[in-house]
Amino acid sequence: MSRSLGVALVQHHSTTLSEFEEHLRRSSASHPEMQLWVYPELHLDTPGDAPDVEQLATPLGDERFARLGALAAELGIWLVPGTFYERGESGRVHNTAVVFGPDGAVRATYRKIFPWRPAEVCAPGGTFTVFDLPGYGRVGISICYDIWFPEHVRHLAWAGADLILNLVQTNTSDRDQELAIVRGNAIMNQVWVASVNAAAPTGRGRSLLVDPDGAIRMSSSTAEQEILTSVVDFAQVDAVRKFGTGGVSRPWAQFRADDAPIDLPLYGGSISPKSWTPREPEGANA
Repeated sequence: MSRSLGVALVQHHSTTLSEFEEHLRRSSASHPEMQLWVYPELHLDTPGDAPDVEQLATPLGDERFARLGALAAELGIWLVPGTFYERGESGRVHNTAVVFGPDGAVRATYRKIFPWRPAEVCAPGGTFTVFDLPGYGRVGISICYDIWFPEHVRHLAWAGADLILNLVQTNTSDRDQELAIVRGNAIMNQVWVASVNAAAPTGRGRSLLVDPDGAIRMSSSTAEQEILTSVVDFAQVDAVRKFGTGGVSRPWAQFRADDAPIDLPLYGGSISPKSWTPREPEGANA
């Protein structure tokens, strides 16, 4: 059974919900084979002026989310429409990604764990999130600055993610470094990583998709609006981990059962050979 999925990374500047709906309907009709549509960080929550985060934040489930869910169901697609300023149960504001399934239901939410400080004032989340794409594999979510912390992708890969979606709004000069970090995370964890950045003037573009061997499968060299389409073969994760990156290195097979745990003083914990293998626990959203 094929585990290949058509994926569209939409490198676009911030927009209104009505413009978003029109753009996605038109784009989906032009690319009917694309089943997963991914948009940049804060795609619908970045007004032209400096955003008043406290005023913009709303609980998940307002009218916008109902419209987005209905749109995903209408088009029969998996939809990641970027991230939103979410007013959490505690009253604090989070930078939160939402995933809609082809039935229009919310399949996953994720609050950004590493806000870009000091500029980003949102409260950090505390939970790594993966969700299942039935028939294909698992997908993990990271938001922009999360990708700079190797612990983030490592935990998503350990929880079974085959593909990491990195939703970005980078308009600073370090996009070059981010491109290297994205590729490094794909190689070190033997996973697919898709980094979709906002187009100008919201961001600097240069979105890309990297496979588990570290090869760049598609990329944008500009900050202009663009839809990048490709096919993600989830089975390639299994093949690279079995045969090794470049047919050589197998970091997920590093430990033997009788190896002693390795202390990690920075975290107050350790690497245990018994828990090192990915896809433990089954069905994780952890």
